[in-house]
Amino acid sequence: MSSSDYPAHFELETVHEVSDPSAGLSGVIAIDSLRLGPAAGGCRFWRYADRAALVADARRLAEGMSYKNALAGLPLGGGKAVLQRPHGEFDRARLFAAFGRAVEKLGGNYVTAEDVGTSMADMAAVAGATDHVAGLPPAAGRAGGDPAPWTARGVFLAMEAAVQRQFGSSLEGSTVAVQGLGNVGYALCRLLHGAGARLFVAEPRAEVAERAVAEFGATLLPANALFSAPADVLAPCALGGVLHEGTIAVLKARVVCGAANNQLATPEDGARLADRGVLYAPDYLVNAGGIINVAAEHLGWSSDEAAVRIDRIAQRLNDLLDQADSAGMPTNLAADSMAREIIAAGPARSHMQQMPSRASCTAR
Repeated sequence: MSSSDYPAHFELETVHEVSDPSAGLSGVIAIDSLRLGPAAGGCRFWRYADRAALVADARRLAEGMSYKNALAGLPLGGGKAVLQRPHGEFDRARLFAAFGRAVEKLGGNYVTAEDVGTSMADMAAVAGATDHVAGLPPAAGRAGGDPAPWTARGVFLAMEAAVQRQFGSSLEGSTVAVQGLGNVGYALCRLLHGAGARLFVAEPRAEVAERAVAEFGATLLPANALFSAPADVLAPCALGGVLHEGTIAVLKARVVCGAANNQLATPEDGARLADRGVLYAPDYLVNAGGIINVAAEHLGWSSDEAAVRIDRIAQRLNDLLDQADSAGMPTNLAADSMAREIIAAGPARSHMQQMPSRASCTAR
């Protein structure tokens, strides 16, 4: 694939094939933009129907990381690794060690971390082959570890701001429908329960769903029933593309704020939500807590510094909503426009310290 295969705004540098048949490794590393710094984004480990679906997901996720990192003020470009989960048994540590060697070959242009389907143990295997990895156990006082709780915290703070703006009230007594109880979704439920919110949840793993019912008093629903459930807020926390013409038509919630990437099936779905009076909190703005923690780990910031930057997500959302209202445009398009302006302006727009020299080389 060449960069000419992509829309100009992607600024795509490369899509790297990742393969080691002996280790069961197959996938791609997509680097969307290096303009603000080395591309950073997690490693997704999933089972795709075919190669085209895998590459398409990598491309879209990498673009989202460019926008996410730009709006978060990070000196990072956008990238994503997407790996095909093998059928049958495989040696997980060997597979991720092979992936680490592929990351190392990019010479610091891509920094990886956890994403859907991967864990700290996987990143530890990656770290045996490359320094360009985060999501490792933290040193005392330093950022690091599983980024999921930080992602959940950012979404929670953004949801508080969105609910206050839309309803003039707090999360206490509100009803939130959470789709997906992975590491981020479950951590978000814990925060919401602590804030006094009532929960509807959808989760295919029975044991996890039952635990949420027991721990949070949640009401379990089928995934397709969440959209028409009588909730104030919908929090998509699974895979993307869940908001489309069909689900938006039956949506009861008046706020959408969740951790999943690429929640809108098409850009036009942002306008569909706006037309129905739904406040959509752009996913890559509100779910940036994890990548902020990853950046902090990679740059050597303290855990306190990471927390301060994550706590600013709510204010960034309010600023974005103000701009969208002023321009009379859907929030997703306003966020895209803002991110592109930051990327186009280059590193001078970043208010963070620059990346270390070992991770500052350009694409080869």
